[in-house]
Amino acid sequence: MERLTSRKNDTVRRLRLLGADRAVRREAGEYLCAGGKLLREALRHGAEVTTVLWGAAPDAEVPGAAQYAVPRELLDYVSPLKNTSDVIFAVKIRPWPPAPPGRALVLETVQDPGNLGTILRTANALGLDTVILTGSCADPYGPKAVRAGMGAVFRQRFYEMARAEARDYLRRHGLRLAGAALSERAGALQGVDLRDTAVAIGSEGQGLSPELLGLCDSELIIPMRGDCESLNAAVAAAIIIWEMTKT
Repeated sequence: MERLTSRKNDTVRRLRLLGADRAVRREAGEYLCAGGKLLREALRHGAEVTTVLWGAAPDAEVPGAAQYAVPRELLDYVSPLKNTSDVIFAVKIRPWPPAPPGRALVLETVQDPGNLGTILRTANALGLDTVILTGSCADPYGPKAVRAGMGAVFRQRFYEMARAEARDYLRRHGLRLAGAALSERAGALQGVDLRDTAVAIGSEGQGLSPELLGLCDSELIIPMRGDCESLNAAVAAAIIIWEMTKT
């Protein structure tokens, strides 16, 4: 196995850019992951691993990937994450094939990558079929979102769509859209019939945009004590997904 030691090496520079820049990820069609557990998840679910940097002895077979031994300081240089593990690897972006939405969640402008990854992980754990990302959401292929998702990026079907495109996609498959919102017309979550209904959740600070609310057929709210202003987006999503998957 070839050993890399220079920050100026083309492979090292390419992987560092994948971890740092969303536009580079989309242009290259690859994204950066870290950790042996995540590597095993990628391989188990058929992800195409293209490049691996090993900071310790390899502990997995990675057919077809270019693999290199590197010193610890080079791993730290490549990774944008703190507490870098002993392996960093690049994976091909694999778009999910078109499919009916089933039980679906719409996320609008959820900008915190940790929240986004956690929501994908929760959706996968509770059996949600589809997550739709719209507006200015964090990059689901960004290192922080991938790490928070704990492999959900390989398992959970998700699509990125414009708002109107998402609404048309749901409508074609007979689904209504309910928006989680603080409004007088919002019904309490526990009393809302969520059958054949997708739910939209907005950004951590602003909630759903007027544009997306205008596309919703109804609104719902998670009842809370009066002295509580709001919930973290990932927590709110977990509560809503739980109610959705009970029906």
